[in-house]
Amino acid sequence: MFTFKQFSIQQDKTAMKVGTDGVLLGAWAPINHNPFSVLDVGAGTGVIALMLAQRTAAEQIDALEIDEDAYEQAVENFENSPWGDRLFCFHAGLDEFIEEPEDEYDLIVSNPPFYSEDYKTESEQRDLARFQDAMPFEELIEAADLLLSENGIFAVILPYKEEDSFIALAKESELYPTKITRVKGTPTSSIKRSLMAFSRNENAEIEIDELTIEIERHVYTPEYIALTQDFYLKM
Repeated sequence: MFTFKQFSIQQDKTAMKVGTDGVLLGAWAPINHNPFSVLDVGAGTGVIALMLAQRTAAEQIDALEIDEDAYEQAVENFENSPWGDRLFCFHAGLDEFIEEPEDEYDLIVSNPPFYSEDYKTESEQRDLARFQDAMPFEELIEAADLLLSENGIFAVILPYKEEDSFIALAKESELYPTKITRVKGTPTSSIKRSLMAFSRNENAEIEIDELTIEIERHVYTPEYIALTQDFYLKM
């Protein structure tokens, strides 16, 4: 079990455990537009949806998970949280979910699988969670375009090397970056991740900054503490 300040995550059934990427996105995703409805695509344990339930007053927080074990785990984590009445998980793939879209969402978030390299592990479940072929970026962007409300925000975390191609793909669907935070582990390490927020409005000024997680091993930067202290017990 992973215990946060206001909720706990059971993760014994799912291949992808609570990790820094999910927590970063859950804490970082822009909510200044006061989203009424939120969708988490590829929920895993449900951690991002739960963080957004804590951060927002959104009345409808939906999550989507294709893997049966992860889906059951997310449902369990939702039901055991203080916000069970606002959280709902669908057991479906993205392609299936968008066949008959019923709702628009003011905030769509995804920590998508992104290992597009050629190797696979011995665990099919882990591969499904981690490899891009389970949810290609094109499909994710297409779904965001279909499901995003007029003034909605679409936020993702990706490997930094995928940033340019993802922005180019999003532009084809008339989704434009509004904010980008590039993340690195330590002051001397290279940038590993890009947190990106998109909207339907093209922005002349994109807000771009950098976030460093640790000064040294287990010594966190003030910026990372400020971002995550509402969630992590020891921050």
